[in-house]
Amino acid sequence: MKTVISGLENIVFGHRRLFIAIFLILTIFMGWSATRLRIDAGFGKLLPLHHEYMKTFVEHGKEFGGANQILIALKAKDGDIFTPEFFATLKAATDEVFFIPGVDRSKVRSLFTPNVRFTEVTEEGFAGGNVVPADFQNTPEGLQQVRKNILKSSVMGQLVAMDFSAAIISAQLLDIHPETGERLDYLDVANRLEKDVRSKFETDNISVHIIGFAKFIGDMTDGARRVVLFFGIAFLVTALLVYWYSQSLVLTAISLTCSLIAVIWQLGLLPLLGYGMDPMSILVPFLVFAIGVSHGVQMLGATRSEVFGGADNMSAARGSFRRLLVPGCIALASDTLGFLTILLIDIKMIQEMAITASIGVAMIILTNLLLLPLLLSWVSYSEAYKQKTRKRARNMEGVWRFLAKIAEPKPAALVLLVSIGLIVFGAWKGGDIKIGDLERGIPELRADSRYNRDSDLITSHFYIGVDILSVIAESVPEACIDYDLMTEIDRFAWHMNNVPGVLTVVSLPRVAKAVNAGWNEGYPKFQVLPRNQLLLVQSVKGLKTSSGLFNPDCSVMPVQIYTTDHKAETIARIVSEVKNYSNLHPMENLKFRLATGNVGVMAATNEEVSAAQFPILMYVFAAIILLCYATFRSVKALICILVPLGMVSLLGYALMTMLNIGLKVSTLPVVALGVGVGVDYGIYIYSRFKSLLDEGLPLQEAYLRTLEITGNGVIFTGITLAMGVATWIFSPLKFQADMGILLTFMLLVNMIGAILLLPALATWLMPSKRTANK
Repeated sequence: MKTVISGLENIVFGHRRLFIAIFLILTIFMGWSATRLRIDAGFGKLLPLHHEYMKTFVEHGKEFGGANQILIALKAKDGDIFTPEFFATLKAATDEVFFIPGVDRSKVRSLFTPNVRFTEVTEEGFAGGNVVPADFQNTPEGLQQVRKNILKSSVMGQLVAMDFSAAIISAQLLDIHPETGERLDYLDVANRLEKDVRSKFETDNISVHIIGFAKFIGDMTDGARRVVLFFGIAFLVTALLVYWYSQSLVLTAISLTCSLIAVIWQLGLLPLLGYGMDPMSILVPFLVFAIGVSHGVQMLGATRSEVFGGADNMSAARGSFRRLLVPGCIALASDTLGFLTILLIDIKMIQEMAITASIGVAMIILTNLLLLPLLLSWVSYSEAYKQKTRKRARNMEGVWRFLAKIAEPKPAALVLLVSIGLIVFGAWKGGDIKIGDLERGIPELRADSRYNRDSDLITSHFYIGVDILSVIAESVPEACIDYDLMTEIDRFAWHMNNVPGVLTVVSLPRVAKAVNAGWNEGYPKFQVLPRNQLLLVQSVKGLKTSSGLFNPDCSVMPVQIYTTDHKAETIARIVSEVKNYSNLHPMENLKFRLATGNVGVMAATNEEVSAAQFPILMYVFAAIILLCYATFRSVKALICILVPLGMVSLLGYALMTMLNIGLKVSTLPVVALGVGVGVDYGIYIYSRFKSLLDEGLPLQEAYLRTLEITGNGVIFTGITLAMGVATWIFSPLKFQADMGILLTFMLLVNMIGAILLLPALATWLMPSKRTANK
């Protein structure tokens, strides 16, 4: 290994100008390529497509509507909807939505669409028509007739608020733009909803409220763009900290430049590889920058240590390159593997995040372990600078001597006891962590965001709510006129309607029973499924497939379960009841399959996250074990490095439980990232510690020297990384704030673990090293 490193060192430093020129040319090219990077959001990217629920979703979503829906509620600020102004606005808004590119026009529903009808029982039998008739006149008489038609229909609570204060326009989105044939641009749809609907139709008397995936992506992207401000703040804070550490504008500029180059290369490679930037991944470049700065600080510290030891510029740069190449590569490889393990989550958006982050960390290997020492080889250090930094180092001697006492048996035992207590607490409290969302509304956005306020208004005014889980009842053709099959579906619907968390259930048998009662003068006694097949045919023949209650041959009938919310426990309870009922009531020619609807997507995602959480951690730790053992060839080294990581992982779960943060798509990666990035501290500390022990120094003295050389950089790195991601806490996006809280905690506590717990473990694992070798 030393021969390989020596050969690489000679090649790199023997051709400094050539390598600098290559870096410059590649940076210019990557910068140009980065200008072609686009925001890339897609509904399908959020779906775990190989999950069994999503197979049902894909198979039946197009026919019965999936979860890619938009709801636009127009609300009268005073009074009700039955005014000429409101109906004129509702009609115009319906027409506007109808012609938005990407809207499935056959599935647009509002009071003004022909697929919204009413049915009534008359002396001659059934009669019906459009809720808003074709010859509708926007007059008091016409509005009164529409009111009567609404009361005869099933749109109350669905398209019309229960108090008549609002009306909804519902639409499904296609995945492909119908004119261009390309994937639908959700940002364009979101912009059109704001510009052509909300801004156009919101007045002093009417408010407009919009929810749905496209609008969510639009709000996410708007919030993500504002994160650039936080990057600016983080950059400024980081620059000040690096300057405080290095006491040199030149060293500060070099360190920040190398980290920025890593980010430029990362962003430039994405379009070359066919990737865009998902709004959920917008923070990854900022994290890469912070990681780059942290490794740059280690290189600065090592180079200065060589200079203060009497080396010249070139020798110092070569010495730091030689000393940090292996531990730096191991640390960054651990970071990369931490990101790559997220690929285990079978959700395209998360996998793209993993690839994006891995590319960025790989670039740091080139910029901070290769380019940075090359640039440092040209930096000269004045005698005044050396005196100033030596003086500050002397001021820190008391701190290092105090911390070095950890390497004595009694203080080490105390640290181990406290750590055991923290591990027990973390395992106890972390065991209560929930999978999925723990709050109402969209948890990625803050509770007071426009989207969540719109969602709350729609939920409070419309009976069906905005969360739906559709269970697909699959049977034989013409099952809707088979009494036994229809009865079983009805029993299932009744059972689910009584499950806590279910708002209401809509199914074909339920509608058929209402129709049968209608054929019998509305008498409640006849609100049943007729056993006579001819009467059953009579009950369903007037219904259309556009109702979404059955397919053309009546072999598939969705049971639409509207839920009170999409909290983790609500989804888990309802899904469990569906499975239990299906297992306890098997029936030939009838199968209940989960699931379509937005809650179906969430259920699949939660199960995917639950299945992936432990394999991800296992693979991260396995990768770290292999890398560390290959480097240090010692089981004791593994214990010293891994135990602090394991403790912090458990405490991270405990913190999520205490802060009511669920384990979900946006937070699961943080667990892997915290471990992958946190191991850097342990690797740098142990690498220097072991080299000094191998030189024959006693354990406590070796750790004191380690702190003097590396400790300053490790502590500074932990603070720099933590302060960089702590700015995310103030993000307008809730999921970014959650990531900021968790990463700040894990990075700081990992740093503390490496400084305190690692030497405490070494003290008791390596007692022969407590005194100098004879």
